[in-house]
Amino acid sequence: MADGVPVDGALGFQPAASPLMEEITSFHNILLWIIIPVTIFVLALLIIVVVKYNAKANKVPSKFSHNTMIEIVWTLVPVIILLFIAFFSFRLLYLGDVFPDVDEAEVVNVKAQGNQWNWTYTYTDVIVDDYPVEFVSNPIHRGLPGEPEGTADAPRNLAVDLPMVVPVDTVVRVQTAASDVIHSFAVPAFGIKTDAVPGRLNELWFLANETGTFYGQCSELCGKDHAFMPIEIRVVTQAQYEAWLERVTGNSVEDARQYLAEITNESPVQLASVQ
Repeated sequence: MADGVPVDGALGFQPAASPLMEEITSFHNILLWIIIPVTIFVLALLIIVVVKYNAKANKVPSKFSHNTMIEIVWTLVPVIILLFIAFFSFRLLYLGDVFPDVDEAEVVNVKAQGNQWNWTYTYTDVIVDDYPVEFVSNPIHRGLPGEPEGTADAPRNLAVDLPMVVPVDTVVRVQTAASDVIHSFAVPAFGIKTDAVPGRLNELWFLANETGTFYGQCSELCGKDHAFMPIEIRVVTQAQYEAWLERVTGNSVEDARQYLAEITNESPVQLASVQ
C-alpha cells in the first residue's frame, strides 16, 4: 500500500514533505495543547452550571450585577492565549509568504494555469525554439463508465496523464492563474494552497525534501467537473529531472510519460484525500 492512502482510524495531516508543511504540522500540534484544555474547561463549567443552578437545585435564582475579578480574568486570559497563538501564527504566515533567499539560477519556475477542468503547466525557464515548455495535465479518471480502476500508481480521481515534475531539495516557484473561473492550486503534503484567479497572477513556493508522487486537487468550486481536477507533482532526483527535461524538450511527450512510468515504483505516493 502506498504511503498516504486513507486508513480507518487515521488522525491528523498526511506526512509532511516540505519544511513549510513541517512547520504547519508543528503549529497544529501546539494549538491542540491549547484548544483541548480550553474545551474541557468550558465544558466543565457548562456541566457545573446545569447541575448546580438548574431550577430544581436552585429554586431561588442568584441575583448580582457584576464581578470585577471575573471580568478581569476572562478578559486577560483569552488575550494572553491569543497573543501566544499569534506569535507562532505570524511566523508561519511570514514563512509561507516570503520567498526564500536563494540563488535565482537554482529556482525552478512553473506557471500553473487552471482550466475547466485541467491544469496547464509552463516551465518558463526551459525554452525550446523561443517558447517555454508547456503541456496540459489531464485527469485519468472523470467519473465516467468504463474508466480504468484506480491503482496504487494511479489513484482514482487523483492521477493525471502528465504531472508536474520537479527536483528534490530545490525551491520551486509556482505562479498560478486561471483561464476561465476561479480555481485553487493546493497540495496538502507541501502545505500550499493559493487561488488561481482569471486576470491575476498569484505566487507560492515550496521545497520538497523527499522524492515521491504527491497529489492535490482544485480546492475552489469551479463547475460540474470540479471533483475531477487533480494535481499531481512528481518529485525526482536532480539526475532524473534532467533526464525528464531532455525528453520533454525533445518534443517527445510520450517518451517523457514513459520515463516517469519507469521510475514510478521507486518513490512513495502521498494522497491529497488523506487531508
